[in-house]
Amino acid sequence: MSSTSSRTAAVATVAAVAAGVLAYAVYFDYRRRHSPEFRRQLRRSQRQQARAEKSKAEAQLNEQRQAIKDAVDEAKEEGFPGSAEEKEAYFLEQVQAGELLGADPTKAIDAALAFYKALKVYPTPGDLINIYDKTVSKPILDILAEMIAYDGSLRIGTNYTGPAGVDVAELMREMGAVPGVGLD
Repeated sequence: MSSTSSRTAAVATVAAVAAGVLAYAVYFDYRRRHSPEFRRQLRRSQRQQARAEKSKAEAQLNEQRQAIKDAVDEAKEEGFPGSAEEKEAYFLEQVQAGELLGADPTKAIDAALAFYKALKVYPTPGDLINIYDKTVSKPILDILAEMIAYDGSLRIGTNYTGPAGVDVAELMREMGAVPGVGLD
């Protein structure tokens, strides 16, 4: 007997909640259709939410760019090996670390930093970038592109010269601009 009454109570509770949700939906729709002030308030709320999301995205982008700059500066301070044998071992170590870190999307900056360090010791960085372009995921390539743009001492070897013979890569470095796109 108690099982039937508890089941009836549960069904009644669910029905009451469903009726309440339906009533609120009807009320909301009525207000949206018939009240100009309510519509204005909804539009204001949507604009405020869009502004908040945009400012949050910009803050995250600025934070990521600062983290990239800090990582590049730290790598430069650590220095790079001098002899050919040390460079080769360092290169292999960094590429392997980049591949391992690249498997985890949350460690994209660390993976890009490892690939950047390997790029710094590679004799022909332009060729290595072509290899990265085919093997490394786009988010990591985008971060790597920002690292390359930030590092004025890294010479890729294949620079694009724009109108009037202006070296666009050199101009970006002088202006401190960071590209908004990847290497592809």
